[in-house]
Amino acid sequence: MKFASCLLATAMATCTVEMIPAVSVRAEVGVAQALNAPRTNLTPSQAKTAASKLLKSIQTKNAQGIYELLATPLRSATSVDAISQRLQSAPLIESFRVGAINQGLDDTTVETVAITNSGTRELPLLLVLDDDGQLLAWKWVDTMLPIEQTALNFVKDLDAGRWVAARYYLDLDFQKEISPADLKRKWSKLERVLGGVKSIKSSLAASSSSEQQLVLVTIEFGNMTDNLFVIFNRQGRIINVDFSADLV
Repeated sequence: MKFASCLLATAMATCTVEMIPAVSVRAEVGVAQALNAPRTNLTPSQAKTAASKLLKSIQTKNAQGIYELLATPLRSATSVDAISQRLQSAPLIESFRVGAINQGLDDTTVETVAITNSGTRELPLLLVLDDDGQLLAWKWVDTMLPIEQTALNFVKDLDAGRWVAARYYLDLDFQKEISPADLKRKWSKLERVLGGVKSIKSSLAASSSSEQQLVLVTIEFGNMTDNLFVIFNRQGRIINVDFSADLV
């Protein structure tokens, strides 16, 4: 749910499965567009096809196949050879299945499972696809980085109405811009637009640069499941969230 027209954060980074080197990307879409286009144009069938292609490429260690499924900013910052080198240490996937497909405003979250160890071990793998079905981010669900936990805590505090506690995670300069009342107003508007929060599902460290880190928090709303973009500085403090100035 890339609402913020003023959101300058961005940098796609090393993937959690350690196959794709770092890259920069921008995420920004206005609230007006979100309201006029309540779902990504990517259909569930297209998302399943894209996810299956990616998993098959990982399973067969097809670096070219993975490269072709990356979002444009990722492709411009890596190469088939770089992905091939990462694949050498990738887990051996014997089979896979695609589960739930959740369409957001302008991205799609796909829940998949990779099966290893002669079918005895299942590894949940979360994929985030852009509007064209290209890969924005992925992670093994059972892993958790410190900034992913912080992003989860931040969103859980917002959902519980703990505005002062949520504001604690913000960098001091960002705190000067947003008061607890501002957080309440923006979050409450977001809930109304998307139908209220049903569950906070997971968080995913999608990117990193020398200055910023991007975490996607997957949230199940009443009307859709979507990703909130939370931007961190290198000190692990939040410096931006995809709240738009229009959310007042």
